[in-house]
Parts: sequence; structure tokens; C-alpha cells
Amino acid sequence: MAVGSGRLNLHSLLLHYGLFALFLGAGFEGETAVVAGGLLAHEGLFSLPGAMAAAAAGSFVADQLFFAGGRYFRDRRWVRRQRERPAFARVLAMLERHPIAFIFAFRFIYGIRTISPIAIGTSRVREPVFLAVNVVAAIVWGVLFTAIGYAFGHGFERLLHRFEPSGTTIAVLAALAAAALIVLHLFRRRRSRATEPDEAPQQGA
Repeated sequence: MAVGSGRLNLHSLLLHYGLFALFLGAGFEGETAVVAGGLLAHEGLFSLPGAMAAAAAGSFVADQLFFAGGRYFRDRRWVRRQRERPAFARVLAMLERHPIAFIFAFRFIYGIRTISPIAIGTSRVREPVFLAVNVVAAIVWGVLFTAIGYAFGHGFERLLHRFEPSGTTIAVLAALAAAALIVLHLFRRRRSRATEPDEAPQQGA
């Protein structure tokens, strides 16, 4: 009875706060949260249009905030730290070549999603231009990745109808999924370290 009550409480929390959590996750976590939102929408915890809207809104608001940070706080320490990263120079180079296309596409490029609006904020891109392109890009991004999660849930459900795995098979699949997540986490950490600036060489005696 206690277990059932706990599940009911969790279900209620997702119903009442799921979209707000998705809004925050879309802005600061990215695709993982949005795809998860699509999966939850497939489970009926909230509507698919609601999940898409929350994902698009969260992405839009977060990137507007990052852009404003780069534009109005460029001399602050946290912005200066971003400017020292090699990715910052790469972002500005891509922005210089294709400004509108890059503003639309940066949230789809792994590894530069957060730093890009900060870098754009320090550039000469006008605020109305960033605002207009950011709206369109956030809508496309939110709808696309939410739909991917929703479609994945639908496909997984169809697979389960055709294949009824044993307890051992489920355990093996869970172990493989956990191993994949660990490998992905280690890969992202290694890649993050590789993008950090090298330490300054030590001076001779």
C-alpha cells in the first residue's frame, strides 16, 4: 500500500510540475531532458503540444539570458572565463562566416550550445536579429527533439508487444544501458577537458 501511494505521489508530481521541470531542463540540460519529455508525453503524463511548448520556451529563454549575459556583462569574471575557452573563438569564427545560419543552428551542435549565445552577445549581432532567429530555432528544436522522444516511446511500446523479455533479458538490457550511459559520461568529461585551455608553461629558474 505504501509503495502504491508513493507511485501515486510521483505521478501527481509529474502531472503538476512536469512541464515546469521540462522548461528548466530544456534550457540548461538540453536534448536529454527534451527527449525524456517526449517519452513522458507518450506515457500520457502531459500533452505532446504542452511538452513541445515547454521545451521550446525553455530553450528560448535560456539562450536569451546567455545572450544578455554576454552583451551586458562581458567584463564580468564568468564571461571572461568563457572567452578564454578555445570553443569561444571557434564560435565567433563560425558566426563571422554565416551569422544567421549559425544563430539558427548552434543549439543543434554538440559542445557549443551554452557558450554560443554568450559569444554572440559579445559580437556585433543586433538584439532584434538574435531574438527573431532564436524564436524560430527554439521552436524547431523543441518540436523536433520532443517528437523524437515521443516516437521512440511509441516504437518501444510496439516492440514490447511483439517481444516479451524474460527477467534475465531485462537485467542484461538494463546493464547494457547503464554501461552505455557511463561510457557516454566519461566521453563527455574527456572531451570537456580536451577543450579547456592548456596550462601556462612554467618559467625557467
